[in-house]
Amino acid sequence: MNLKLSVYKLLSTTVPYVISFCFTSTLKFNAMYKVLVTLLMLISLSSFAQDRNPYPRTITVNGSAELELTPDEIYVQVHLREYDKKGQGKISIENIKKDFLAAAKSVGIPDTAVTIAAYGGHDNIWWRKKNRKNELYASIAYSVKVKNSTQLDQLVDKLDDDATQNFFIERTSHSKLAEYRKQLKIQAVKAAKEKAQYLTEAAGENLGVAVTINEPTEYYQPYYNVRVANTMMKQEYMDAVASDAAPTDFKKIKLKYDVNIVFALK
Repeated sequence: MNLKLSVYKLLSTTVPYVISFCFTSTLKFNAMYKVLVTLLMLISLSSFAQDRNPYPRTITVNGSAELELTPDEIYVQVHLREYDKKGQGKISIENIKKDFLAAAKSVGIPDTAVTIAAYGGHDNIWWRKKNRKNELYASIAYSVKVKNSTQLDQLVDKLDDDATQNFFIERTSHSKLAEYRKQLKIQAVKAAKEKAQYLTEAAGENLGVAVTINEPTEYYQPYYNVRVANTMMKQEYMDAVASDAAPTDFKKIKLKYDVNIVFALK
């Protein structure tokens, strides 16, 4: 009897707490569920809004700008090598270098415009067989920057015929190339906007803001005089220069930029 009474008291005290806990947990669960569903809906709506194009009406146009420049930086590579001179023996590479640098300076080429492109040695097989001795002939290649064809002609005229093996034009450039590139990019963008403006007006629309601007594509074509493009000996070059009635300068460098821009329509 006492046992039954004890069980009854236990149940009477614990069941209400269990029921209350279950009811409260259910309410909490329902509340959390509603909050979660609401958040998911808001996220979905936000994603949908972001996926929608804020500028459904646009116009895409192309703009371009180009310019031709006369190069004022011509890079020439000159190959020099030790040689044997009758009555003096071998002319050392040090003397050849000294004479070449002096010749460059005499035509207005500063030391900063002359750099060493290569340095090596050459085994003169014919000399070795004739004199029955092994001897290495040093050689050096200089990269020289000149301003124009006139300065190049002056330099070539002062080269040592025996020491000069060959020379050729490496490339041409312009001292203000970076500045011109920037200006042309700006001009290309302005040209695209101007085109978009009159096309939009022709369609009876109003031009809005620029939505996307692609980096302008560059077309760079450095040219140089074909007659000195290939490796040539000094005498061959001087004959070619003498055959021209008037001085011929290097061909122009062509720069061109194309840009694509998307504008919104109001």
